[in-house]
Amino acid sequence: MLNFKNGLKVALLSAGLVSAASAQTQLTMYYPVSVGGPLTKVVDGMIADFEAAHPDVDVDAIYAGNYNDARVKSLAALKSGEPAQLSVMFSIDLHELRDLDAIVPFDEVVETDADREWLDSFYPALMENGKVDGKTWGVPFQRSTIVMYYNKDLFRKAGLDPEQPPKNWDELVEYGKALTKRDDSGNVDQWGAMIPSTGYPYWMFGALAKQNGEVLMNQAGTETHFDDPAVVEALAYWRSLGAEHHIMPTGTIEWGTLRQNFLDQKTAIMWHSTGNLTAVKENANFDFGVAMLPARKEPGSPTGGGNFYLFKQSTPEQRQAALQLVKFMTAPERAAQWSIATGYMGVSPAAYETPELEQYTETFPPALVARNQLKYATAELSTHQSGRVRKFLDDAIQATLSGQESAEDALSTAQMQADRILRRYR
Repeated sequence: MLNFKNGLKVALLSAGLVSAASAQTQLTMYYPVSVGGPLTKVVDGMIADFEAAHPDVDVDAIYAGNYNDARVKSLAALKSGEPAQLSVMFSIDLHELRDLDAIVPFDEVVETDADREWLDSFYPALMENGKVDGKTWGVPFQRSTIVMYYNKDLFRKAGLDPEQPPKNWDELVEYGKALTKRDDSGNVDQWGAMIPSTGYPYWMFGALAKQNGEVLMNQAGTETHFDDPAVVEALAYWRSLGAEHHIMPTGTIEWGTLRQNFLDQKTAIMWHSTGNLTAVKENANFDFGVAMLPARKEPGSPTGGGNFYLFKQSTPEQRQAALQLVKFMTAPERAAQWSIATGYMGVSPAAYETPELEQYTETFPPALVARNQLKYATAELSTHQSGRVRKFLDDAIQATLSGQESAEDALSTAQMQADRILRRYR
């Protein structure tokens, strides 16, 4: 089906009104927005700027929904014979896309020393989900870590120092108890903390595991560590926040509505993507802070978000045009623009040296928290057949948080299921 832009182009070509268009390189790109907000307008503006600077390239940038939608639509386009030439997709889709032989490494497309210098310009922690076997398959665009948002006004009301958020697991429990408020009947009016357990529960859990000194998988995506004692202890701690310490609901905490719950002051603390930062900044009617996640053995958060991928079904001209588009979208000034508009971090040190982002972070220091947390970050859970493996872990998390199984039993089952799938890739 033609969209409006392409439909208009076909009509104009048929009428002989844009003969020069036939010389243009055509690109189709899918992209997701997972944290809500009018961010498609920002992307549209960046694409318009690229087309103005590159009149020989025409880009059809298609908003695809969330990350899963973007993957489904991109792969469906490949099968239909009308493939996109590039897309922004989950950074953790890498192994699956390689198994499908759908993408090409950037190393095979870059041609100049300047290209190679650009490819080495990103934060190393953001490249962990983009590199395999010594090649770069994904380039960071809308990247994040999980950060802790907290309501300073509620801290003050509870007698807590609003400039000293909890720094470790014990303090999270202690502060959570002071911040949880109940009415005379014992019903909770205000929770101390909320960690979302839908949407991307494996991502939140990756943070807890890292804070307890363990990661969820190996770099090759062929082994998981779900039944490691430190991982089991991390899930038991998450369960205890609701079931034992009563600072968090014991039922499901929705990813999609948690930001509004925080803005409505139904919880004093929330863990969420830094991609929500600008929306919280623009909508909170109270004093709030942003901090790194609390540590146990060490601080920690997985990185998250989307990378650019280049698809194999493209002409040499399209690959070069796609490379130029990715370079344009990830250039320091655009990375700064995207970070300010969204809350996602700048993907390179150079982005934070632009006048725009320097000025912004001076006046709004919370915008630096996710970047500063990168030194403690680890890769997001990514394996071969990643969707199936993630579901095994998500099911184990849900079973534990709902009290249906112990953390040890649930994660032991998830590990056996993952082993059964990943054994063939070792």
